[in-house]
Amino acid sequence: MLFNSYIFIFLFLPLSLAGYFFWNKSGKYEWGKLWLTAMSLWFYAWFNVSYLPIIVVSVLGNYGLYRILLGSRGRDEVRKRNLYLTVAGVAANLGILFYYKYFDFFLENINAMFHMDLTLQHVLLPLGISFFTFQQVGFLVDTYREETKNYSFIDYALFVTFFPQLVAGPIVTHDEIICQFQDSSKKRWNTENASRGMYAFVCGLGKKVLLADIFGKAVSWGFANLDSMNGLATLWMMVCYMVQLYFDFSGYCDMARGIGYLFNIHIPVNFFSPYKSVNLVDFWKRWHITLNRFFTKYVYIPLGGNRKGKVRTWIHIFMIYLVSGIWHGAGWTYLCWGVLHGIVYVLTRQMFSAVERIPKVLAWFFNMAFFLLSLVFFRAENLGQAVLLLQKMVTDSYGLSEIPEAFIQQFQTPEFFYCMKVLRLDGFSCSKYILMFGYMAIAWFMLLCCKNVTEKTEDFRPTYGKTVFVTILFLWSVVSFSEVSAFLYFNF
Repeated sequence: MLFNSYIFIFLFLPLSLAGYFFWNKSGKYEWGKLWLTAMSLWFYAWFNVSYLPIIVVSVLGNYGLYRILLGSRGRDEVRKRNLYLTVAGVAANLGILFYYKYFDFFLENINAMFHMDLTLQHVLLPLGISFFTFQQVGFLVDTYREETKNYSFIDYALFVTFFPQLVAGPIVTHDEIICQFQDSSKKRWNTENASRGMYAFVCGLGKKVLLADIFGKAVSWGFANLDSMNGLATLWMMVCYMVQLYFDFSGYCDMARGIGYLFNIHIPVNFFSPYKSVNLVDFWKRWHITLNRFFTKYVYIPLGGNRKGKVRTWIHIFMIYLVSGIWHGAGWTYLCWGVLHGIVYVLTRQMFSAVERIPKVLAWFFNMAFFLLSLVFFRAENLGQAVLLLQKMVTDSYGLSEIPEAFIQQFQTPEFFYCMKVLRLDGFSCSKYILMFGYMAIAWFMLLCCKNVTEKTEDFRPTYGKTVFVTILFLWSVVSFSEVSAFLYFNF
């Protein structure tokens, strides 16, 4: 079930809220959590009911192991056994992830390397498996470290399945979510939180439907017709993808946080204006924050962090980005993307004092240029296509008139196209470019010159103007549901 769908907005969400607060008002808090867990499982099963047994078995298995580890806590004689159990539990979680996400990729490379003909399984990737797997891996490790409390099954199940962050994050931790579900002061409807939540949800919805999907149409057409794209069109297409990726993923996270506020639950920030960053170190403090936090806590620090000397620190950092590339997808393109970020991040850290002396505008340009080039590998279907994209951007013609007409038409949305007709702007020779450049200008103005939704939400105060803005944005977004598209990070 998509956030940007009629059934979610007009049936599922109102039903979830009504049931949850009904049970809480009756004082039956456990029933409220049970209701929300059941609704979350319905939300997950809506995409494909065959996904449901996977997450149910995952939750049951991990909770069972958690109870075993919890029951022997504090006993030195079993600590070694608990270590083995934790390693086995983590391996089982990662093994399931490997099977569903990487097994066919593994077989493909075995076939290529050893000239074999192993049959591919064509396993259907369950939505959100990368997110809820990492969430539970972190929980098991924290349990071994004796950092978890005694949680009931329903608390744990809700922690894993809570629908706003289930299929595309953020990756939350037990100590920031479960305690909120246990807090009796958060069990009643809160008008202030509700208004803040609706504002964040509608802003995220607008980012997804009115911006990300428009740029996404152009990107999809461009990749389907690469032979007709010249150098300028290819570069423009990759900038479009850069914009689409941010508005799509951050829009989802804004909606997730908005829904969380409706339930009086504070979901952590996952994006904080990353395109305002002037170097890659700053960028990764702002982009997919919870994933970076996970790798830092459960990979970087256990490897030794910065405690093993400068060279080992560089190696540890590089490994983080290598793993991040693998986490994003089964393909050599994702591996290359991770390697590129690892190398540039290490170089930036090593030469940070010199980097800081670069004028900010120039530093920002270089940072965005690198990220754009790295996205060639992130978006390309294979390495051959990535090389082709780079060749086009370097060697092909940059004539504006050579941009395919059909590519330009992807930006001709009806509402703005009619406005152009009314204003008689459609009669000029360059009028076909107005919306293409206009959308890009609006997007980058929002990215660089405006507060992000998190900043606006934190100090949100309802006003008449904001009410009108949210109403118009909501109605505009809902009317645009005729071309609903899934969120990009559902693929990861």
